[in-house]
Amino acid sequence: MKHIITYLLGKCRKKIPVWAFFLFLSGMVLSTACEDIIMRPDPADSPSAVFEHLWTDARDRYSFFKVKNIDWEEIGNQYRSQISDGMSDQQLFKLLVDMLYELKDGHVTLSSAFERSPSWEWYKGYPDNYNQTLVDRYYLKRDHLVTGPLRHQVIDSILYVSYRTFSDNLTELHIDQLMSRAQGLRGVIIDVRHNSGGSLRNARLLASCFTDRQLTYARQRYKTGPGTHDFTSWEDITLSPRSGQRFAGPVVLLTNRRSYSTSTFFAQMMRTIPHATLIGDYTGGGGGIPVTGELPNGWTYRLSASQAITPDGDHMELGVPVDIKTDLISSEVQKGVDTIIETALDYIQSL
Repeated sequence: MKHIITYLLGKCRKKIPVWAFFLFLSGMVLSTACEDIIMRPDPADSPSAVFEHLWTDARDRYSFFKVKNIDWEEIGNQYRSQISDGMSDQQLFKLLVDMLYELKDGHVTLSSAFERSPSWEWYKGYPDNYNQTLVDRYYLKRDHLVTGPLRHQVIDSILYVSYRTFSDNLTELHIDQLMSRAQGLRGVIIDVRHNSGGSLRNARLLASCFTDRQLTYARQRYKTGPGTHDFTSWEDITLSPRSGQRFAGPVVLLTNRRSYSTSTFFAQMMRTIPHATLIGDYTGGGGGIPVTGELPNGWTYRLSASQAITPDGDHMELGVPVDIKTDLISSEVQKGVDTIIETALDYIQSL
């Protein structure tokens, strides 16, 4: 660069205006600087830096290492050895996804401009225990009613209610209509199989229809640092009765392994109500409230940053158990029979 400038000064200063010469020179400097920016990667968002950011934040904020017997240090060493600063974005993304899968947590995700990684470990390997077509055709039928996000039908003097996602908003008016229909019936069945969660407010509103007193259904605490015991103090989580119309008769909740997150909290609420019974299979868990973060390269991620336990001390992340374990039977499904719904109907009829 020095030799070029000297040459230009000698050859051109008598032939071009000074201002034009320096404009040309500044363009050369800017061009050289831009080349340095393009050619030299920023170490702050290199694959190793991105990896360390994610691993460290998970160490500090993820809440279930001890609950799930996960050695995060060992996992970090295992995946760190596979990091190369020459790897592509796609290779780095896959490696980080594989590392996060070790947490077996449906709330843990990684998102980039080209892909989003869900984690299905909370229900893989378990019976599906739900068939939407079967429910629609033989139980809800064509004449079922739709009240906001709730679909319901009276079956043998029992109100069957299907709630597919707690993300679909529930209002006091919806609850009033549901409770009006339930009055005088022998019982209520609420089906949250395959309900992967949503708003905890909706869950509390629905559960509040079935209790006449305040209940402490769980306790919760939040991760505050990298240590095993770095948590806030446990705090009670309560359910209060609604001020409007309620149902005091038998109520059955249907769950399966794909009842996740808010559905797990809802199942635990219902489990503390004396006249409620859970039928089907364990919920899938999801007892941690997710928090978000951003990596140096702009990718975003979620981690579970809290713990919730039942009054007996069981971690809800591992799922809420049922009172009566029942699975769908394939041969019965072919006949149009949902054995989980039928078990619930028979149970209420027997009371």
